[in-house]
Amino acid sequence: MKRIIKGGRVVDPSQNIDGIFDILIDDGLIKAVDRNLSIDGAEIIEAKGMIVTPGLIDIHVHLREPGYEAKEDIESGSMAAAAGGFTSVACMPNTNPVVDNKSVVEFIKEKAKRVGIVNVYPIGAISKGLKGEELSEIGDMKGSGIVGISDDGKPVMASGLMRRAMEYAGMFDLPVISHCEDLDMSGDGVINEGLVSTILGLKGISKAAEEIMVARDIRLAELTGGRLHIAHVSTKGSVELIRQAKRRGIKVTAEATPHHFTLTDEAVRTFDTNTKVNPPLRSSEDVEAVREGLKDGTIDVIATDHAPHTLEDKDVEYDYASFGISGLETSVPLVITNLVHTGILTLSQAVEKMAVNPAQVINIPKGTLRPGSDADLTIIDIDRTVVIDTAKFKSKGKNSPFNGLELKGAVMMTLKGGNIVYNRNKVI
Repeated sequence: MKRIIKGGRVVDPSQNIDGIFDILIDDGLIKAVDRNLSIDGAEIIEAKGMIVTPGLIDIHVHLREPGYEAKEDIESGSMAAAAGGFTSVACMPNTNPVVDNKSVVEFIKEKAKRVGIVNVYPIGAISKGLKGEELSEIGDMKGSGIVGISDDGKPVMASGLMRRAMEYAGMFDLPVISHCEDLDMSGDGVINEGLVSTILGLKGISKAAEEIMVARDIRLAELTGGRLHIAHVSTKGSVELIRQAKRRGIKVTAEATPHHFTLTDEAVRTFDTNTKVNPPLRSSEDVEAVREGLKDGTIDVIATDHAPHTLEDKDVEYDYASFGISGLETSVPLVITNLVHTGILTLSQAVEKMAVNPAQVINIPKGTLRPGSDADLTIIDIDRTVVIDTAKFKSKGKNSPFNGLELKGAVMMTLKGGNIVYNRNKVI
């Protein structure tokens, strides 16, 4: 089927394009990006006044299937992704059973193919059972389609095992995605260690718990020559460590989440358990450092760390609530409102961090509107006001601290392989 997206502002950093163009789609592929395109019989999608980008990519989501389908499953998570403007997601391995062998990888890929809403790329576990004791079958999983390895949520405490993981992953050109947390330091803390934790009487998590592991993993990346990707950076110290590592030529990339560049630990004063995340919301100084890291390129990627939970997981005392935010459906308006409209990032920089760079980190042929590439696109109205309403989330997880917030930036349409999978609040 032929489609022409007419008159939108096309923003594609992979080709240094930022201007008013038409896009011709045929047989699921981008055929041309030019002005005044016209093809007999083509369906016209009017995009005047809107932004057209390569399909957005989130390389850090928890789809929960297999094992935790009450929180989310591949279908509901894919619907949430499409509604959020994402055409591709990479899902973390902390499922049940854990994604530590090719059978589970193949299950996820087959289920995602049947659902068919967005592209789903599994991330394999670093260690068997996420126990941090023995390497998973990384080679077998790579053959089945993993795009990276991570023990996300359960950091690899054993430095020797982490070294071997980087060495082994390097043989397959896979990134090692590190949840940087020294568990001996963080203990049973629930929020950022500081004035707010003291006032509220909640146990704190020191910034050093993150920064110690960031420093360790950067050193291991330097030693092994492996590709290291630091997940959900949250502290000023971590940003500076990554900045210095890049200057030394170490193969390190990093991501930040919308909640870590938007909220501070002051948000916890309400005792809203939807503010409970790991790493925790930090100080205003840290938020500013994360924003600066995004601006100067120290932080390469914006990822949601989409972590849906049931009401029962969150509707308890703060100490006992699960960590995590349901983030796929709020990412675009938070980026547009807090980074683009404030001038911290240009539109091109924002798209680079949400499409181009994520594709490069996990090495997939996405994140571009170059002719011949898959017709994965996102159409956004950056001036349209949206009010976050978790009751309307496509995700099963309604756990968001942004409920009721008025923001700018609405996803109007998402196309995967030339097919419309989301159109104005409706998943197709």
